Amino acid sequence: MILAAYVGVQVERLDARGYAALWLNLAGSLLILASLARAFNLSAALMEAAWALTALYGLWRRWRR
Repeated sequence: MILAAYVGVQVERLDARGYAALWLNLAGSLLILASLARAFNLSAALMEAAWALTALYGLWRRWRR
């Protein structure tokens, strides 16, 4: 999902600040975080948490407008 958002932005099919890209990034990072419950990796968990928080911040900013 994260890769799909990235590719969509790069080929100009998605707006990097649009809902679709932000939701894809959030969902992808949360799914990766969930998968880390079985085989925990601190560095991956921190990266995905930061990715999820960044997406949430972007969604919050869009909603606020």
